Amino acid sequence: MLAKFIRSLGYAWSGIRFGIRTQRHVRFHLLTASVVSILASFLSLTRMEWAVLLLTFALVIAAELVNTAIEQAVDLASPGLHPVAKAAKDAAAGAVLVTAVAAVIIGLLIIGPPLWHILMK
Repeated sequence: MLAKFIRSLGYAWSGIRFGIRTQRHVRFHLLTASVVSILASFLSLTRMEWAVLLLTFALVIAAELVNTAIEQAVDLASPGLHPVAKAAKDAAAGAVLVTAVAAVIIGLLIIGPPLWHILMK
């Protein structure tokens, strides 16, 4: 049972590596999360604010990985152009956009006020 769990973790890690290696948006979101984390580390954020930021990073990156999985599956099932394939890919990309916009808003709500306070001193 433990071996099966460890094997599953390996498959998951393989998927994450595939996303990082092949998807520039995954790399962009990881870089953005890193920059925001570094900036946030200089601010006096509460544990709850950190939790919200980390959950937000995870949701955006997870959405990108799901988008990648959908794109790969659609490309396999429908190598040619097809309106249903396009709709599936567009919907998956739309889900990423929704999470990314929410992440920007959440970041501004959490980091904006303390950063503004420091900059206006």
